[in-house]
Amino acid sequence: MRGRGDSVVSIQTLTKSFSTGVTALQDIDLEIAPGEFISLIGPSGCGKSTLLRVIGDLVEPTSGTLRVNGKTAHQARVDHDYGIVFQDAVLYDWRTVQRNVSLPLELLGWDRAKRKERVREMLELVELTGFESSRPWQLSGGMQQRVSIARALSFDPALLLMDEPFGALDEMTRERLNMELLRIWEKSGSTVVFVTHSIPEAVFLSTRVVVMSARPGRIAATIDVDLRQPRGGETREDARFFELVTEVREALAAGHGEAAGGRSSSVEELF
Repeated sequence: MRGRGDSVVSIQTLTKSFSTGVTALQDIDLEIAPGEFISLIGPSGCGKSTLLRVIGDLVEPTSGTLRVNGKTAHQARVDHDYGIVFQDAVLYDWRTVQRNVSLPLELLGWDRAKRKERVREMLELVELTGFESSRPWQLSGGMQQRVSIARALSFDPALLLMDEPFGALDEMTRERLNMELLRIWEKSGSTVVFVTHSIPEAVFLSTRVVVMSARPGRIAATIDVDLRQPRGGETREDARFFELVTEVREALAAGHGEAAGGRSSSVEELF
């Protein structure tokens, strides 16, 4: 069992409003313990990605407090405490696949031999062995995203922030990378914050699912996922898996109803 210990991410009464007058997040309170796998799920536009970007020091909160590893989010970013995978692969066209994956390691001062071995491991993990010398524009969108994932995992970050990283992949590759991500998470002991629109994916991956309401985004529910580890294909056939999927779906519907002033809505309207 993973101990909670001091929080890796600690958020109190955090609000984010934009100059347009839109309030994306309101009164967010969230504690994330070392080694947890947290999925953020909610209606489109509820602020899931904004919350991830606030944690990653890409967006500043309007009010409230946020600490990452006991530091400000800015200091945690400067200290390379986390890796980030975005919805779109952010790759450099003038670099080969190998050199895109190795970029964080170059910045961290890893020697050439160590970088080469780590890149080999990462490309094998995401099944891109043989594409080391390819350029991003020569790859499909899904392959580009797999390069981005390999790059973010390359330096074993203590905190991994992932914004719908598997959305561009086919279902079989997505499920395989779900299992690979869990294996990496278990091996590294890192903490993961993962944004997804997929209820089954959130349940399969997570130790906790954080359900957010429609804008302004609030935390509507936090659901502990008590599925056994390690997880595999059989997990998706477990009766408890289906119970938890239903629990998350009902929490989404309830949170949307409260945000809409009690208006009845189907879950299909949320995404």
